[in-house]
Amino acid sequence: MKVAIFGLGYVGFTAMCCIAADGHSVVGFDVSEKKVLGIRAGHPPIIEAGLEEMLQSGLTKGLISAHTKIGNRLADVDLAIVCVGTPSAPDGSHNMTYVAEVSRQIASAVKSARRSTPLVVAYRSTIRPGTIEGLIAPIFRAELGADFDASVEIVYHPEFLREGSAVKDYFDPPKIVVGTADGQPNECLALLNRNIKAPTFVVNYGEAELTKFVDNTWHALKVAFANEVGRVCLQLGLSASKVSEIFLSDTKLNISSYYMRPGGAFGGSCLPKDVRAFQYIAADCGAHTHVVDSLLRSNEAHKYRLYQYAANGLKPGGRVLLVGLAFKANTDDLRESPNIDLARAFLRDGYDLHVFDPAIDATKLVGANLGYAYTQIPTLSKLLVDKATAETTAYDRIVVTNATGKLLDLADKANIVEIAHLP
Repeated sequence: MKVAIFGLGYVGFTAMCCIAADGHSVVGFDVSEKKVLGIRAGHPPIIEAGLEEMLQSGLTKGLISAHTKIGNRLADVDLAIVCVGTPSAPDGSHNMTYVAEVSRQIASAVKSARRSTPLVVAYRSTIRPGTIEGLIAPIFRAELGADFDASVEIVYHPEFLREGSAVKDYFDPPKIVVGTADGQPNECLALLNRNIKAPTFVVNYGEAELTKFVDNTWHALKVAFANEVGRVCLQLGLSASKVSEIFLSDTKLNISSYYMRPGGAFGGSCLPKDVRAFQYIAADCGAHTHVVDSLLRSNEAHKYRLYQYAANGLKPGGRVLLVGLAFKANTDDLRESPNIDLARAFLRDGYDLHVFDPAIDATKLVGANLGYAYTQIPTLSKLLVDKATAETTAYDRIVVTNATGKLLDLADKANIVEIAHLP
């Protein structure tokens, strides 16, 4: 293929060298004449292991060229990759000036190129969900008019490069993500990545656009959490490295996919209690753990959003079946169960609520479990229904909170809302 790259910074220049090393012809564009002249002379604009040798090899083989002006150079290009910056604006949002401007330039060049096939334009710049459909595509449509569909195919293809290991990360990424208008594969990107072995996700634009924000925020969260634990250790005179070693050794629960599926809020007898206690320990020793301090507030916000999601579109006073009241299926542990909060919200707003949870016998609850259940829902015994009632009653909404739903044969699938696993 012949590939054009717009923006020869860290991401763009690395991509230029790696794509040329894979045998493709690459033409690069950047507004900096100094950078372009340096690349032509074989001098990389960034320091990264392996790039200088790859650049010089690409120049020698005639696979790499660099320019400041597009001119008519897109006439025979198969794939254009946009790698311009999206710096922070004063309000924290991304400044989309460079993305918008390069989109206009590409659209104008495509219009004058009189191409016989559509140009695939892949954006690697980090952009918020909705940017392609709300900003980029309209720019191309304004320039190309009725020829839009026949002239370009816009895709989103985020990068996962780390400074210091960018070349390795290009050829051995943690994943490949491609966002398209219809969620179907793109032939050019399949060819570009043909030699890269990694889990591949072809999705709609929005899911692909959100990927980098989720990844980088998670990385930041991990750093912040580890440092908060480190501060507590320092304040208490404990070995932060040893505590970390113990924590990281658990690859079944701690460093794994467990607890990482978007779904129900956390609850039960351990997590809320121990988070509060850790907050107290941290505050008492002066460690100031702001991430940990936010966990319970975040959990409360999630409970409220799940209720909104579960009740969306319900008529006032509608009949609701809540399937699963305990914290976990097949238990009668109601202590700080988020499903108790969900039930209370339905009752508060006047819905006719039934609860199906065969593990709960209101007459057999004891101790803290009994106290928590009846202080939160005094009418609990009247809400509980048996399997026959749950399966034969006409409900306006059935809310399934956990695996208890597997015990029922529910015919009215259209009115079921699953909150244990968000779609």
